[in-house]
Amino acid sequence: MAASYRVLTQHALTGEWLSKALPLTDLEYGSELNGPGSLSGTLAPHLLNSNTTLTDPGTTLIYVERDGLLRWGGLVWDARPQGNEYAIEAAGWSSYLQHRHDLDGNLGGRGPYAYADPCTVIRDIWAYAQSIADGNLGVVVDSTTSTAKVGTTAEPLKFSWWESPVLGDAIDDLVSGDATPDYACDVAWNTGKTAPVRRVRLGWPRLGARRTDISFATGVNIVDDPEVPQAGDEYAQVVVAVGAGDGSAKRRSINAIRNGRLRLETILDLPDINGTDLLAQRAAAESKWRQTLGSVDEITVRDHPAAPIGSWQVGDDARVRVNNPWTSFAGWCRITGWTVKPTAAGGEQATLQLKPAGSYVYGGV
Repeated sequence: MAASYRVLTQHALTGEWLSKALPLTDLEYGSELNGPGSLSGTLAPHLLNSNTTLTDPGTTLIYVERDGLLRWGGLVWDARPQGNEYAIEAAGWSSYLQHRHDLDGNLGGRGPYAYADPCTVIRDIWAYAQSIADGNLGVVVDSTTSTAKVGTTAEPLKFSWWESPVLGDAIDDLVSGDATPDYACDVAWNTGKTAPVRRVRLGWPRLGARRTDISFATGVNIVDDPEVPQAGDEYAQVVVAVGAGDGSAKRRSINAIRNGRLRLETILDLPDINGTDLLAQRAAAESKWRQTLGSVDEITVRDHPAAPIGSWQVGDDARVRVNNPWTSFAGWCRITGWTVKPTAAGGEQATLQLKPAGSYVYGGV
């Protein structure tokens, strides 16, 4: 049985429902790791009844409900006529912070930060943004804590009002490292299904989990014939992890093997790491995936008991098996993003963005 979809729109400040069944066609929506995710779709002009406030960009929230469960939420940012259609584009909660700045300095006095948990700083950024008049999206940020640290006594993490830092960029900086927290935008109905709960999930040492209950395979639920590129420019038998220090005092750890192939080297720059044991661990982890030629970057799948659409989250690791005339691949891949097309040719489909699970380091290892 085909899934039942409904698109809803709501005024961002008043909470008033603008539409509980927006007739959006060509719907495509999805989530991403450490990003807002996106939505797109089109309306026939006559369906708007000249009432463009149903999708007023910059102040309208939009949601996707699938079989009674909210699967996606965000803000409409662009709505424009394109020929005989009216195109809508939206992005998840964190996209809002790309339109907000620290105008008071140090997040209204919450900083500066020395040896602070980046999860705390992320919560402070959202708290500051939502404390300003007309700036409250009602987004709740997880209470997750991490052992990662940002800022030092000598060089604290500061936000200077005269630089008008973009709050979205500040969060991007806090999650951009190899051993930093993850985040994802999320939404769900409250207990009575009367209001959406808008949420930013934080994960440490990671978002997602190693999933043994779902899998993706050619001839089962993978519907395309994905490329498995043989990328020699990413291959290396020698990984040099370079840490803190200057000149001859710089910390360094080398992980190297000989395997009958032409020697290839790569440098892993980790300026905040002082311990050689930790550098060695990071070099070993990097080496593990650098010595694998061929990976699956993207697959398109159909709804199937092996992995029903909606059963995975960004950050999850899942087994992927691809067999075609050109390659045979089997391994653990991390889902870094997904996009669902409810009305794809042949029925509802999802496209998953993947990276080798071994390329990630969790918990600072």
